[in-house]
Amino acid sequence: MIPAIEVRAVNKSFGNVEIIRNLNLRIEKGERHAVIGPNGAGKSTTFNLISGYLAPTSGDVLLNGQVVSGLPPFEINRRGLSRSFQLTNVFARMTVWDNVRCAVLWASGQRYAFWKSMDDLQDVNERTIRILEDIHLAARRDVIAGLLPYAEQRALEIGITVAGGSDVIILDEPTAGMSRAETDRAMALIKRLTEERTLVIVEHDMNVVFGLADRISVLVYGEIIASGTPAEIRNDPRVKEAYLGQEAVDA
Repeated sequence: MIPAIEVRAVNKSFGNVEIIRNLNLRIEKGERHAVIGPNGAGKSTTFNLISGYLAPTSGDVLLNGQVVSGLPPFEINRRGLSRSFQLTNVFARMTVWDNVRCAVLWASGQRYAFWKSMDDLQDVNERTIRILEDIHLAARRDVIAGLLPYAEQRALEIGITVAGGSDVIILDEPTAGMSRAETDRAMALIKRLTEERTLVIVEHDMNVVFGLADRISVLVYGEIIASGTPAEIRNDPRVKEAYLGQEAVDA
């Protein structure tokens, strides 16, 4: 079966500094896969390589069996991959409604034209409403996005990410900075919105990782040292030594 994402012998250097070393990663379609590791391990660089914000120094990244390494991010997005970022990335001066509708418009093939009224696009507006209801922001539709509390901005960004209808969703630390209650709500939201899609997530909160992931890959100094089920990762001595520590594993 062709995987959703495959990273083949990828290396990435910045000048003489090698960040990613012979990275091999396979993520199956419909899988929820977490990438974990200590600070500086290369997790965000890996996400940037997969989504086109960086090009590999060598090696290939494949999306649904097709090489996408070297393509610009918008082209990779058109081929079925959407991502969020560590820092909240919404249109801060636009309303919640317009943030989501922009993503839905692009995904539906619509483009802005002065002779068209956006309000006449019934399918677009109905899908926008459904997404706002899914992320529990329907009542906040007319609020300027930059005025939302942090957790709601993150929920909005997740909504924008899935609004494009991509089969592959990658989320970079979606619960960073949230309280435990906010994190629990975000986990439930992510589970619901990514059903029947492929999810790849970078996250430091091990409760989130073990609560969401079907499989986990551990990245240390730019190399995958272990991949497996949550149970396998918990019990892997290399992971305990390099990252989790006995206290985290026993938690």
